[in-house]
Amino acid sequence: MSTENEGTAVPAAPSVPPVPGAAPEGMPASASGAEMPKTAESAHQDGAHQYTEPAAAAAERPGHSPQPDPPTAPLPGPVPAVAPTGAHQTAAGWPPPPPALPSYGGGSGGGPAWGASAQVSEPPRKRSGGLVAAVLAAALVAGGVGGGIGYWAAERNDDTSGSTTVSAADAPKDFKREPGTVAAVAAKALPSVVTIEAKAGGGVAGNGETEGGTGTGFVYDKEGHILTNNHVVASAADGGTVSATFSNGKKYDAEVVGRAEGYDVAVLKLKDAPSGLNPLALGNSEQVAVGDSTIAIGAPFGLSNTVTTGIISAKNRPVASGDGSSGKNSYMSALQTDASINPGNSGGPLLDSRGAVIGINSAIQSAGSGGLGQSQAGSIGLGFAIPINQAKNVAEQLIKTGKPVYPVIGATVDMSSKDSGAKIAAEGAGGTPAVTPDGPAAKAGFKAGDVITKFNGKSIDSGPTLISEIWNHKPGDKVTLTYQRDGKEYKAEVILGKRTGDS
Repeated sequence: MSTENEGTAVPAAPSVPPVPGAAPEGMPASASGAEMPKTAESAHQDGAHQYTEPAAAAAERPGHSPQPDPPTAPLPGPVPAVAPTGAHQTAAGWPPPPPALPSYGGGSGGGPAWGASAQVSEPPRKRSGGLVAAVLAAALVAGGVGGGIGYWAAERNDDTSGSTTVSAADAPKDFKREPGTVAAVAAKALPSVVTIEAKAGGGVAGNGETEGGTGTGFVYDKEGHILTNNHVVASAADGGTVSATFSNGKKYDAEVVGRAEGYDVAVLKLKDAPSGLNPLALGNSEQVAVGDSTIAIGAPFGLSNTVTTGIISAKNRPVASGDGSSGKNSYMSALQTDASINPGNSGGPLLDSRGAVIGINSAIQSAGSGGLGQSQAGSIGLGFAIPINQAKNVAEQLIKTGKPVYPVIGATVDMSSKDSGAKIAAEGAGGTPAVTPDGPAAKAGFKAGDVITKFNGKSIDSGPTLISEIWNHKPGDKVTLTYQRDGKEYKAEVILGKRTGDS
């Protein structure tokens, strides 16, 4: 599948809701060990990706570096109202006996309002006015009964206590949410989530405004590092400006420490970072199960500090997404969630029910614009997040060296192939060998034309799917590839190599 960045144009200034009430004490420092969806292509609009089918996934150079468009790429309810059918009969001003079930008014059938008595008596009359009159009469009489009884009770009360006033109990002074509720988790996490505004350097858009966009990020460590998506800050990477605004409204300038286009991960660092930063705890995305509750925090369409909920809908969803301008794709074996994610949510945390980060919201499937005059994609309940285990590895690389490291097998895949699998191309980019000499794939005996069908036992249906699986590992990992050659199936163990940087 392919996706579209859920970005949104930069508003004059990111909206910042009122400062939340006193939040619980901060989460503990990041801890990767805490417990706890076909590929896509996207059009970047300043903060998130849109998910589409993988047929047009962009190609990569040898060593799995994504490339613009070449044919080959290197691998890396309530009860309904009981409507009366006839006129109501009353005696001595009193209403008929109530129906067996209460009538819930307000329905399209014109049933009585809640609290009104209604009874089925005679066969339906041909005049519709009679029905309305009967319902009105029943409601009015019922109201009269209530008033009569209330007055009688008051009279009796006067005879004994001399007072008819009843006071409601005062609300508790301190209203505390139980730990684990969405409100409690959100209150604890919001102070560590920021709204990011990125502006391009020196470039001015045709309307006279600086090109840029908004997105989301979250505090990664006490030193002031912020984790987000690459496509959120890509426009400001070369001489642009980046700022991060916390939920309390305080805004800080930031700089880009490192970016990984292939992973769609970026790390920022706050300038003059404040003391007392509380990094969000990191969960273990490998332990996530389908059906687990999720909480997404971000700035959809610039609406900062927005909290939405859902579940994990699927795991290991191969997704290819891009910014729509560079022609380069990112690949992930994503966590799929139905929590509402929209343009501007990109880079924000996907939390589990304990408040631990299990993913970085990155892309969405979009039904496309049309019908309602919408020009941007919106949530249809198909959102995708980069698993936090992968994102953490990338973040550590970027903090240490400023450059990403990609695991590779040293082969080029035919991205236009219709085979059910990842087919090694006849040749690589620029006429280079499809299988890099002395590379991992060459050492394992792979040849041009081989079709890889499984990766560590998982089915592979396309080149992007294979890349997303490879990039979910580290250089040096040993993996087992199942492939077909001349109608026969083979298996081979491959020790993943590495490539440094995106160029």
